[in-house]
Amino acid sequence: MAIAIITILLPILPSLLPFIFLLYCMTLFPPKPPKHHKNELKILPPGPRPLPLIGNLQLLGILPHQSLYHLAKQYGPIMFLKLGFVETVVVSSAESAELFLKTHDAAFANRPKVLISDFLSYGSRGMIFDDYGPYWRNVRKVCTLQLLSSSKIESFAPLRKQEVELMVAKIKKAAELKEVVDVSGRVGDFSLNLICRMIFGQPCNDDDSNLRHLIKESLELVGAINIADYVPYIGALDLQGLTRRTKAYRKGMDRVLENIIDSHEKDDRWKTKEQKDFIDVLLAIMNNSSPIINSNDDQSYVIDRTCIKAIIQDIIVGGFETSASSIEWTFSEILRHPRVMKRLQEELESAIGLDRMVEEEDLPKLTYLEMVIKESLRLYPTLPLIPRKCVEDITVNGYHIPSRSRVLVNAWAIGRDSNVWSDNALEFYPERFEDECVDLRGHHFKLIPFGSGRRSCPGINLGLKNIRLVIAQLAHCFNWKLPVGVLPSEVDMTEKYGLTLPRATHIFAMPTYRLNVK
Repeated sequence: MAIAIITILLPILPSLLPFIFLLYCMTLFPPKPPKHHKNELKILPPGPRPLPLIGNLQLLGILPHQSLYHLAKQYGPIMFLKLGFVETVVVSSAESAELFLKTHDAAFANRPKVLISDFLSYGSRGMIFDDYGPYWRNVRKVCTLQLLSSSKIESFAPLRKQEVELMVAKIKKAAELKEVVDVSGRVGDFSLNLICRMIFGQPCNDDDSNLRHLIKESLELVGAINIADYVPYIGALDLQGLTRRTKAYRKGMDRVLENIIDSHEKDDRWKTKEQKDFIDVLLAIMNNSSPIINSNDDQSYVIDRTCIKAIIQDIIVGGFETSASSIEWTFSEILRHPRVMKRLQEELESAIGLDRMVEEEDLPKLTYLEMVIKESLRLYPTLPLIPRKCVEDITVNGYHIPSRSRVLVNAWAIGRDSNVWSDNALEFYPERFEDECVDLRGHHFKLIPFGSGRRSCPGINLGLKNIRLVIAQLAHCFNWKLPVGVLPSEVDMTEKYGLTLPRATHIFAMPTYRLNVK
């Protein structure tokens, strides 16, 4: 991280010297804080001493969740950092996470604003970046009822079946040709086509929309560490080129979304009861001018075109990446651990046999599959750092948490805490869940891959359904070998930092079809 900052600043350093001197003086002579009586003394959490201007930014490294994990071992589970000019609290234990995400959830219900959020979410009109309040609650309610409820997820079962059969057919063809399969690519196709069919009513067509490229770009932009977010005075300079890239992305994505909405408006299906996808539902709400109303709120809001685009974008980006990356990590680990693959295949063969593929109704009885997925999500949580913003001055566990400070709950670190998961916390060992009654929905704070509290992931049910189904099919339909010359211990497990936690490289393997079904 420090090298990246120096690389950006060095070419323009001479022209920035007066500006840097001014900022340095501001750090040396900050405004005097208001006086407090002795009984009002406010104690910040412990943390490393900040440097002028950049504070502790240089400590984040290439993979901040890992760097913060190691820092927490020195400074404790509630740690204070100064990232540029931004006061930041890092939470790294299950007990502390419960305080921030449950006990004091209301005080930390907002997401921190970043400079690119206005571009990525149309002025925070979606669910990811908007503040907690009536508008956010009502948008989430619409998405939950019309797309992510149990009944809606069940209604999409035929789409999942079609897409998973298509994925298996392509892998089977590669197996017949004895080809190495890009498993990451196949999983990505499944995830993107499924989410597009649910929202748009049709698979993703790269030739028409270039949607795949835009999703990849949005994930890189959200995951980038933008120095201007932490040192706002240099934001206008756009030293990293992120603002320029974000504007280009917004223009491209807006064109795609406008075309999709236009095509749905020309088709009068949204006016009838035969609505087939999520956009049809949103258009019906918009054109009927029906406000999104929550009986507990004082305000109501009407969905407009901008709101539709913001919601769609959030769901596409979040829904695609979370499922795909979780499937990749899980498959990577069972590929690295033949013992786990063998036990999983034995369970599948015992429960289902080799005369058919796995059906969704089979999933509840696959207990070892559930253990494998929990173990994967423990090590590779969907959100490695759960971002929140403090809305008011508050004391947590004896520490003063300043208003408007950022809070990062390190779910990645919590999943590797040896005090909770024993001395083998860094190992992939699904059997640890054999006698553990721990769910994945944020009720047990030692396992929070989808977050917890008010801002937990609304698509958890859909995501888990996709992960279970795809991993079950990959293990049941095929035997797998690593490419020639690659040992299980040599599989690249490097992470790539972002809003989610994708693999840095694709995972490749050679399949052999194992079912008695042609």
